[in-house]
Amino acid sequence: MNLNIRVFGIAALLASTAYAAPMTQAAREAQFDAGISSADQMTWLKDFSSEPNHVGSPHDKVIADKTLAMFKSWGWDAHIEQYDVLYPTPISTTVEMVTPKRIVLGGQEPAIPEDSTSGNTKNALPPYVAFQGDGDVTAPLVYVNYGLPADYEALARRGIDVKGKIAIARYGAGWRGLKPKLAQEHGAVGCIIYSDPADDGYGQGDVYPKGGARPPFGVQRGSVADMTTYPGDPTTPGVGSVPGVTGRLTREQAITILKIPTLPMSYGDAQQLLAALAGPMAPETFRGGLPIAYHIGGTDAVTVHLAVKSDWSLKPLYDVVATLKGAKYPDEWVVRGNHHDGWVFGAADPLSGNVAMLSEAKSLGEMAKKGWKPARTIVYISWDGEEPMLLGSTEYAETHAAELKAKAVAYINTDGNERGFYNAGGSHELQHLANAVGNDVIDPQTGTSVGARARAKLLADSYEGHGRSDDAAVKAAESGGDLPIAALGSGSDYSTFLQHLGLPTLDIGFGGEGMAGGVYHSIYDSYDHFTRFDDPGLKYGAVMSRTVGRLVMRIADSDTPPVRFADFADTVARYTTEVHKLADDRRTKDNRLTKLTGDKAFAQASDPLDAVAAPTTVTPTPFLDLAALDNAVAKLGMSAKAYDAAYAAKGASLAPATRAKLNATLRDIDQLLLDPKGLPGRSWYQNLVYAPGRFTGYGAKTLPGVREAIEERRFADAAEYAKRTGDVLMAYAARLDAATAIVKGS
Repeated sequence: MNLNIRVFGIAALLASTAYAAPMTQAAREAQFDAGISSADQMTWLKDFSSEPNHVGSPHDKVIADKTLAMFKSWGWDAHIEQYDVLYPTPISTTVEMVTPKRIVLGGQEPAIPEDSTSGNTKNALPPYVAFQGDGDVTAPLVYVNYGLPADYEALARRGIDVKGKIAIARYGAGWRGLKPKLAQEHGAVGCIIYSDPADDGYGQGDVYPKGGARPPFGVQRGSVADMTTYPGDPTTPGVGSVPGVTGRLTREQAITILKIPTLPMSYGDAQQLLAALAGPMAPETFRGGLPIAYHIGGTDAVTVHLAVKSDWSLKPLYDVVATLKGAKYPDEWVVRGNHHDGWVFGAADPLSGNVAMLSEAKSLGEMAKKGWKPARTIVYISWDGEEPMLLGSTEYAETHAAELKAKAVAYINTDGNERGFYNAGGSHELQHLANAVGNDVIDPQTGTSVGARARAKLLADSYEGHGRSDDAAVKAAESGGDLPIAALGSGSDYSTFLQHLGLPTLDIGFGGEGMAGGVYHSIYDSYDHFTRFDDPGLKYGAVMSRTVGRLVMRIADSDTPPVRFADFADTVARYTTEVHKLADDRRTKDNRLTKLTGDKAFAQASDPLDAVAAPTTVTPTPFLDLAALDNAVAKLGMSAKAYDAAYAAKGASLAPATRAKLNATLRDIDQLLLDPKGLPGRSWYQNLVYAPGRFTGYGAKTLPGVREAIEERRFADAAEYAKRTGDVLMAYAARLDAATAIVKGS
């Protein structure tokens, strides 16, 4: 689902004591490493990516069955869980220029000789986006840049709207599903999303097959369901789509399904449309990498016929669930997942991550056969249906919600992987653990640790003036300390676990040096492309396995899960500072707008031959009452530091009964971050610290109830969610105080 666009983290180590293991942690991890094989991963990747494996395809079931057999052969207790989900597949797609001349566009991408599977499209679907709205429309074309709110504001200032028209937007800057959703909300009757070469084509490097960048005929498929309202089967929000489930919503009732026809497009096709557009010149920020003058349109110069007809039947999903039972804490689970479905062949996304996960499972199974038993139960899951909208993981989590909330101590996710740098995101009490593991895994290209290499990358980028500009991260890198891990939004299977169930979560990957983005969600995401341009020899596949395997084992075998709550408290304090600055900056900008408008500055600055109206005036951002949030953050900081200090002093010597009480107290602490009311307008998202942004999609919004309310000028919501967020943080702090008392023996 997502490209490896996450922020990395690395550094020290919390001691963990394995249950009934005759060897040290280091020796046990060396034994695990010995069982990891890049050659295995190459074999599995070639096999799994040999046929199209979208939801409902024959090969999707073949992969599930093979994965089940592999888990069983390695000694895991494994089974397949089936979910029946609404999933539209295209019956017919049409996109053509009608005026100024008729040109038929679209269709399946062509095979290329250098890619051995690109001609194997008998069972492949044509380029499409899932959960768009079927329809048949002919209308003038308007270019809307990335199709995000600021772009529509820029169009409005030029007197152009998309009502009754077809919007064409380029991929990038925000999640794809927002583009047709916002076009629909602005009155468009259809939407086209194209890949601009500036973003992932020849603006980034030589195109495939000479290089790894997107060729002129490559098309990015994807889902456009309204993920920011809720993921999963649109017809069963909050309920698992088990076979025979009752009470499904109708297609018309499912609010995450769009209403207008939408198709993706290559930049080779898009150039023919955009080159013919008339109307005003596009603003500088709208101009991509095509060798044309970018115009906005809005006239009848270019008329497009767009039609999509889909099969809206239920399709089966096959989640492969495998378990190694814990010897000491069998009812405490460490859950680890990666999906196996793709848009076509899916070598990079997701199979590079899936085969890395299988390597871990093979090695852990071999260790178990030799006598090692994890203290906690380890659950590995190969998800189905991630690409259309996190279907398999969401339906599993909703079906097993009560059991997961009672037993799961952590969820660890991966997705596509490639050559490059260590990336970690997730719950910040796991930040120290993610850093510790990064310091213990060797980078295959440099011989240093992946953690040290991530720090070096951050420092080099900071000096060069690109990449991350986070001062706290730079200072941490300079001191050799832990790098902050990223907050998680959405775009992969961790979403339900973190944002709906409130489970501690990590999302891990490597990237930044491969070229998987150039073939993202196209037929060229293939074994040949991956082994040439993304991770030759799957060396980083093995590194992924060694990294995530350590995370799994250290959590599974620790006496108390290795967490450090001061990292979480410090992070939330930083988010709170950002929210205050956001409000102050908005207030200052609002006041400037009022003055500039009154002084007629925009009117005087506008070119009379290319007039641009002044921005719409707004009521200035008021001073907001954030005291409840501020007080809770202060209390959380004190409570977290007190617990960490107490555990550092006494944690290793706790009596078994005391430790059991402590573990029970901490096991569900992250669930206290949930508010049953959820976020405004999207109650499925209940975590008040982490959520996908309404207008960023994959990108995270932290303290989302407060932050987004300020951004969207819902000031009453900002005050309400400052109080609600303060309440959940106070509850979290109180639980930490109780844990501290247990450790101290009070």
